[in-house]
Amino acid sequence: MTPAADPAALDAADPLARFRDAFARPGGVTYLAGNSLGPLPKAAAGRVARVVEVEWGESLVRGWNSHDWIGAPARVGGKIAGLIGAEPDEVLVADSTSANLYKLVVAAMQARPDRPVVLSAPGDFPTDLYMLEGAVRSLGGRRRLDLRSGEDLEPALSGEVALLVLCQTHYRTGAVRDMAAITARAQAAGALVLWDLSHSTGVVEVDLNGCNADLAVGCGYKYLNGGPGAPAFLFVARRHQDSLVSPLSGWFGHARPFAFEDGYEPAPGVARFACGTPPILSMTALECGVELALEAGAAASAAKARTLGDLFLQRVGDALALECPADGARRGGHVAFRHTDAHAIVQCLIARGVIGDYREPDVMRFGLSPLPLSYAEVARAADLLVEVVRTRAYDDPAFRHRAKVT
Repeated sequence: MTPAADPAALDAADPLARFRDAFARPGGVTYLAGNSLGPLPKAAAGRVARVVEVEWGESLVRGWNSHDWIGAPARVGGKIAGLIGAEPDEVLVADSTSANLYKLVVAAMQARPDRPVVLSAPGDFPTDLYMLEGAVRSLGGRRRLDLRSGEDLEPALSGEVALLVLCQTHYRTGAVRDMAAITARAQAAGALVLWDLSHSTGVVEVDLNGCNADLAVGCGYKYLNGGPGAPAFLFVARRHQDSLVSPLSGWFGHARPFAFEDGYEPAPGVARFACGTPPILSMTALECGVELALEAGAAASAAKARTLGDLFLQRVGDALALECPADGARRGGHVAFRHTDAHAIVQCLIARGVIGDYREPDVMRFGLSPLPLSYAEVARAADLLVEVVRTRAYDDPAFRHRAKVT
């Protein structure tokens, strides 16, 4: 993108422009919080209604077979595989990101009983760190969580480390880690690596198999636009599928779930990481979002996300302190800024029709979902942000005293 990028010209040349009409776009709103909750694909409402009214309403319990509800976790997982550089039989949709993280962490640690350490980074997504604490606590013994930041991370990859767990794209700063290089270093030290792709999938080119990744998790409700609380996904490389066993040994992960045997035998392949009955209604909505992302293509979506971010940063200039990388190649799908009055600024923008979000203690984030957004509306939102900051329109007590919920 040139230093004086023209939003109208970018929109005219945008190969993904046609996807804007595939999303519900409320009038008077510029939605820049897709990094927290993606907008509604129009097809989802009709697809879910059909499942409710026809598949469930008429087929009843027969829907598990006649409408392939039983195959939904593997089917939708196989489609997500096409977005993250994996094979269809390496990805499964199931449970939440947190539950999937726990399953994979415990399985990996149990497979390496002579290595007691889980290594991660302070400041990564908090629920990931909470789940790591819980996993280590439940395993007991000598096992412990070690948090290291920046240049201290690689030296900590000792012979005691069983597993390294990191977010590929940081939830706060949007900074993207070098998956290939970090994975290679950790594996050279004998550790497995688990990547959280929640802020990457749909806006960053991910190549799990190209990076020889071991394990990964990700959510369905951000850039995959699966809806509030959409099911998450997990990835287990083929070479690990027979040696890792889920600690949540639910019936859908059983080799013969409908044999109703007393003893547990894990299913072959990635299916062993299923747990309870899949949520078909929310799985249906997620599949709609995933299909749009597949149609657009991971590379094209990532390229547009970078250009949207570059445009936003260009328009903001030096009006705000930057919290995200300026280099689009090192940045995920959102831009972030620091300001002591960040919460009030975000509330002021929301009142003016631009929805971003706030993160403690002083960060405002703007998600740049490549499919539903145009360059022109992103440019207008950036200009409005600058105007709000320079005029101090956020000083209104109504903005300063609103609850810090989202």
